[in-house]
Amino acid sequence: MSDTDDKIEIENINTPGRTERVNRPKYAAMRSALLQVLPKGSPGLTAAEAKAQLLPLLPDALFPGGATAGWWLKAVQLDLEAKGLVLREKTKPLRFHRTG
Repeated sequence: MSDTDDKIEIENINTPGRTERVNRPKYAAMRSALLQVLPKGSPGLTAAEAKAQLLPLLPDALFPGGATAGWWLKAVQLDLEAKGLVLREKTKPLRFHRTG
Protein backbone atom coordinates (compact mmCIF):
# COMPACT_ATOMS: atom_id res chain seq x y z
CA MET A 1 0.00 0.00 0.00
CA SER A 2 1.43 3.38 -0.97
CA ASP A 3 1.56 6.38 1.32
CA THR A 4 -1.22 7.97 -0.76
CA ASP A 5 -3.52 5.03 -0.03
CA ASP A 6 -2.99 5.51 3.70
CA LYS A 7 -4.28 9.10 3.68
CA ILE A 8 -7.70 10.69 3.34
CA GLU A 9 -8.61 14.34 2.83
CA ILE A 10 -10.85 15.80 5.49
CA GLU A 11 -12.63 19.14 5.74
CA ASN A 12 -13.17 21.53 8.62
CA ILE A 13 -16.49 23.34 8.95
CA ASN A 14 -14.64 26.28 10.51
CA THR A 15 -12.35 26.78 7.46
CA PRO A 16 -14.41 26.09 4.32
CA GLY A 17 -12.43 25.06 1.26
CA ARG A 18 -9.39 23.93 3.24
CA THR A 19 -8.57 20.25 3.52
CA GLU A 20 -6.03 18.24 5.48
CA ARG A 21 -4.62 14.82 4.69
CA VAL A 22 -4.79 12.42 7.63
CA ASN A 23 -4.29 8.75 8.39
CA ARG A 24 -7.10 6.80 6.69
CA PRO A 25 -7.35 3.84 9.13
CA LYS A 26 -7.51 6.11 12.20
CA TYR A 27 -10.06 8.37 10.51
CA ALA A 28 -12.23 5.41 9.49
CA ALA A 29 -12.13 3.86 12.97
CA MET A 30 -13.02 7.13 14.68
CA ARG A 31 -15.74 7.96 12.14
CA SER A 32 -17.37 4.59 12.65
CA ALA A 33 -17.21 4.85 16.44
CA LEU A 34 -18.49 8.44 16.51
CA LEU A 35 -21.44 7.70 14.25
CA GLN A 36 -22.30 4.69 16.42
CA VAL A 37 -22.50 6.73 19.62
CA LEU A 38 -24.03 9.99 18.42
CA PRO A 39 -27.82 9.96 18.64
CA LYS A 40 -30.11 11.15 15.89
CA GLY A 41 -31.49 14.52 16.88
CA SER A 42 -31.34 16.70 19.96
CA PRO A 43 -30.05 17.02 22.54
CA GLY A 44 -27.05 15.02 21.35
CA LEU A 45 -23.83 14.47 23.29
CA THR A 46 -21.03 16.71 24.47
CA ALA A 47 -17.55 15.91 23.17
CA ALA A 48 -16.63 14.46 26.58
CA GLU A 49 -19.74 12.23 26.62
CA ALA A 50 -19.08 11.06 23.06
CA LYS A 51 -15.43 10.31 23.86
CA ALA A 52 -16.34 8.27 26.94
CA GLN A 53 -18.79 6.18 24.90
CA LEU A 54 -16.61 5.66 21.83
CA LEU A 55 -13.31 4.79 23.52
CA PRO A 56 -14.28 1.11 24.01
CA LEU A 57 -15.17 0.91 20.29
CA LEU A 58 -11.74 2.00 19.06
CA PRO A 59 -9.16 -0.62 18.05
CA ASP A 60 -6.30 -0.66 20.54
CA ALA A 61 -3.83 -1.18 17.69
CA LEU A 62 -4.67 2.29 16.33
CA PHE A 63 -5.47 4.06 19.62
CA PRO A 64 -3.42 2.30 22.35
CA GLY A 65 -5.03 3.15 25.65
CA GLY A 66 -7.13 5.81 23.91
CA ALA A 67 -4.03 7.77 22.86
CA THR A 68 -4.82 10.74 20.57
CA ALA A 69 -8.54 9.86 20.60
CA GLY A 70 -9.49 13.41 21.62
CA TRP A 71 -7.69 14.96 18.66
CA TRP A 72 -9.18 12.44 16.23
CA LEU A 73 -12.65 12.90 17.71
CA LYS A 74 -12.47 16.65 17.03
CA ALA A 75 -11.01 16.24 13.54
CA VAL A 76 -13.68 13.73 12.52
CA GLN A 77 -16.48 15.74 14.15
CA LEU A 78 -15.46 18.88 12.21
CA ASP A 79 -15.21 16.89 8.97
CA LEU A 80 -18.64 15.29 9.46
CA GLU A 81 -20.12 18.70 10.24
CA ALA A 82 -18.64 20.05 6.99
CA LYS A 83 -20.22 17.13 5.13
CA GLY A 84 -23.61 17.69 6.78
CA LEU A 85 -23.66 14.38 8.67
CA VAL A 86 -23.32 15.90 12.15
CA LEU A 87 -24.91 19.04 13.60
CA ARG A 88 -23.84 21.06 16.61
CA GLU A 89 -26.38 22.47 19.02
CA LYS A 90 -25.98 26.08 20.16
CA THR A 91 -25.46 25.11 23.79
CA LYS A 92 -22.65 25.39 26.31
CA PRO A 93 -20.96 23.03 26.34
CA LEU A 94 -21.49 22.26 22.66
CA ARG A 95 -23.57 19.17 21.92
CA PHE A 96 -23.53 17.17 18.69
CA HIS A 97 -25.91 14.76 16.99
CA ARG A 98 -26.29 12.93 13.68
CA THR A 99 -28.46 14.49 11.00
CA GLY A 100 -30.08 11.33 9.75
